[in-house]
Amino acid sequence: MTQRSAKLTLAALVLVCTLPVAASYFAYYVWQPKGQVNYGELIPPAPLPDAVLPGVAGQPPFEREVLDGRWTLVYAGSGACGPDCERALYAVRQSRLAQGKEMTRVERLWLVTDDVDPPAALLGPHEGLRVARAGSPWLVRFPGAAQGVHVFLVDPLGNVMMRFPVPTDIKRVIKDLERLLKYSGLGRG
Repeated sequence: MTQRSAKLTLAALVLVCTLPVAASYFAYYVWQPKGQVNYGELIPPAPLPDAVLPGVAGQPPFEREVLDGRWTLVYAGSGACGPDCERALYAVRQSRLAQGKEMTRVERLWLVTDDVDPPAALLGPHEGLRVARAGSPWLVRFPGAAQGVHVFLVDPLGNVMMRFPVPTDIKRVIKDLERLLKYSGLGRG
């Protein structure tokens, strides 16, 4: 082998070894994709207070510990549930049911933000939905909840960590929830 071919071989070897490192630096610092995978908006985690909430529609008082170890979809809104509220409750129910065998890791909660009790006919199709009247210590943990414009996700440690807009795109909520349940060990029995 000549000295020239040895130098070319060495240069090729150095190039092959340094190219992945240079490409990774370029990808991390220069080329950053603008898109995001999740539909829900990640919000700064806010722990739920330990205050016991009065149950609504004949349900027992609600204690935060009920949510421990489970992902929880929360809708906060008036007891006089309008069309957006009905769609949000439907989305919450369907998102949980779509998880199949993992649906036992998901709870549902409706925080009623006023003194109006939800009609019993509305609650009928939502078996297993917990309904409680929320006070301000709870509502401040849910940004935008006073307007009833979001569905929220609470992690198994009791932190509000994501919100979805209303009207909610059910398929995209299902996808977010599937991804969280798949990659997170939190809430597994």
